[in-house]
This record gives sequence, structure tokens and C-alpha cells, in this order.
Amino acid sequence: MAEREGAAARGGLLHSIKHLAQTLLGAAQTRLEILATDLEEERARLEQLVLYALAAAFCLAMGIVLSVALVVLFYWDTHRLAAVGVLAAGFLGMGALLGWILRDRAKSRPKPFAATRGELAKDRDMLRDPQA
Repeated sequence: MAEREGAAARGGLLHSIKHLAQTLLGAAQTRLEILATDLEEERARLEQLVLYALAAAFCLAMGIVLSVALVVLFYWDTHRLAAVGVLAAGFLGMGALLGWILRDRAKSRPKPFAATRGELAKDRDMLRDPQA
């Protein structure tokens, strides 16, 4: 009878260890999935910043080219002057707007891996105080 109780205790202990390992692996998998999501969001944000930077650079370059053309055309017919002036102002304005958006988005970026950090902090707190 003592042998049966010892075998049952070993089986219960083995089951508990397996259950703990499964729980830990599940938690680790969840945290890795959150980290992967954070990495994807950060990549998408950086791609968007690069696109804004390229668009701003293009518009500013076009504004400069058209501003030079404006100076050259200043002495020609007035109709060309108005057209080039409006286009130059439009490109310069668009470049300035995109540059402002780029600066604003670069400054207001979220902390990298915020969700992962939050989940790890929750895990740490639960391990410190298991009653919570």
C-alpha cells in the first residue's frame, strides 16, 4: 500500500511539473508573439517616416527648381510667371507641410515594444505577489 502512495505522489509531482512547464512555455510563446507584433508595428512606422521624408524631399527639390525657373522667367511673359509661381509656391508649401508632419511623427513616436514591456511587467508583478 505504501508503494501505491509513493507511486501516486510521484505521478502527481510529475503531472505538476509538466503542467508548470506547459504554462511557462505558453507564457513565453505569448510574449514572443507580442514582441513580434511590436516589431511589425515599429517597421511599419519607420516605413511611413521614410515615405514622408522622400515626399518632403521631392517637393522641396521641385520647389527649388521651380523657384529658379521663376527667377529666369521673371523677365518673360507674365502668364508664365504666374503659372510657375503658383507651382513653386505649391511645391514649397507641400514640402514644408510634409516636413512638419515628419518632424511631428518622429517626435511623438511611441516607446518601442511598449506592449511587450507591459506584459513582462505584469508577469513580474504576479510573480512577486501571487495573491493578486
